Amino acid sequence: MKIALMDSGIGLLAAAAEVRRLRPDADLVLSSDPDSMPWGPRTPQDVTDRALAVARAAADHRPDALIVACNTASVHALPALRAALEPGLPVIGTVPAIKPAAAAGGPVAIWATPATTGSPYQRGLIREFASAAAVTEVPCPGLADAVQHADEAAIDRAVAAAAALTPRDVRAVVLGCTHYELVAERIRTALMAVAADRAPGLPPVVLHGSAWAVAAQALRRIGDRPAPPTPAALPGGGRLTVLLSGRESALPTTALAYAEGRELAAITHVG
Repeated sequence: MKIALMDSGIGLLAAAAEVRRLRPDADLVLSSDPDSMPWGPRTPQDVTDRALAVARAAADHRPDALIVACNTASVHALPALRAALEPGLPVIGTVPAIKPAAAAGGPVAIWATPATTGSPYQRGLIREFASAAAVTEVPCPGLADAVQHADEAAIDRAVAAAAALTPRDVRAVVLGCTHYELVAERIRTALMAVAADRAPGLPPVVLHGSAWAVAAQALRRIGDRPAPPTPAALPGGGRLTVLLSGRESALPTTALAYAEGRELAAITHVG
């Protein structure tokens, strides 16, 4: 079995690590586009063109499924990707976890890039899945770029700024960019610190990402039955192929700043 994942940058690490946990024996192809980052400020057509190039580079390695591990690409390019690659290659998009976050009925915040915050796409998901909940859209300027470059100080600044914009009674936060899942614990810590300052004694904030759900959906699409999530990757013989703007390479050094990147780097069969 071979699963490919695509993103503009290292945001795909979270979903790739979940695939690894579910199927340690699977080969992984990680295709990203550092030469053209970031995708967020680009026009929808430009995002689509870049996404198609990254997807085709991955498709050349003949995977069984392709995960679009990028919210921006899923918003703008998913129809084009499916038209170009399906039915021969199943394409699985990433949708912010608004539905499960709203299921508890309490106030919800959605952290996303400025381009996604307030977009018709995100507003449509809110209407469809969270119409009965109080929802706050929180823009996070600079956070994805800071995570991409493993810039610790910039991550802290961006997380603190977004936490300050998050209402104190929010108990569920949707991580609406795949990069954010790589710093989920730092986000949780910042939110709890702000809540404690404003209203001590509130229950912990629950974060909702998409990585496990999209990994499990990819396996279902190719007829595999995913196991429940496990806390760490299991030993396995899967091979890792890394494509940076179409070029075979090692994992970027910045990927090793995150637990998910270190898990994937531990795969012994690379290339």
